[in-house]
Amino acid sequence: MAKKAQAQEKGREVFPTPDHDHGRCAADAIAHAEAVCAANKERLTPIRRRVLEALLASHAPLGAYELIDRLAEAGEGGRPAPITIYRALDFLREQGLVHRIESRNAFIACVHNHAGADPVVFLICDSCGAVGEATGAGIADAIKAATRAAGFTPKTPVIEISGTCAHCRSA
Repeated sequence: MAKKAQAQEKGREVFPTPDHDHGRCAADAIAHAEAVCAANKERLTPIRRRVLEALLASHAPLGAYELIDRLAEAGEGGRPAPITIYRALDFLREQGLVHRIESRNAFIACVHNHAGADPVVFLICDSCGAVGEATGAGIADAIKAATRAAGFTPKTPVIEISGTCAHCRSA
């Protein structure tokens, strides 16, 4: 419980709580994306923004074709081509605004600032599909030490842990 309180104090939730203000969460994430793009002298084009907004609409990972369907349903600009979605996702990943959940072949918006190449720890609920993102400072130190000792430079340090979230466990 103390870790959850600490995460919420920093404005971060591992999993959305029942009182989660999703509108504020999404608005903050878009503002963060705009700031990141401005700082990197990049453009958050309309299609990139729409892809990010579609990912922000829930805390569950979405595949590229699910994104295409959601954007088509929204009715803004017709049905985008797969290559358009993949290019937008690549851009968003390069900017640190989206992560790929390898085990699901899907993507999720990132609302956190990550320090360099620290590992991202995903907690994936097998019941509801929600994905939480946990901080991994202690894990980061152990992985950095292990990779340095092996003379290895990780490209995308991501850890995926499957299980059951507290909401599903209590239901």
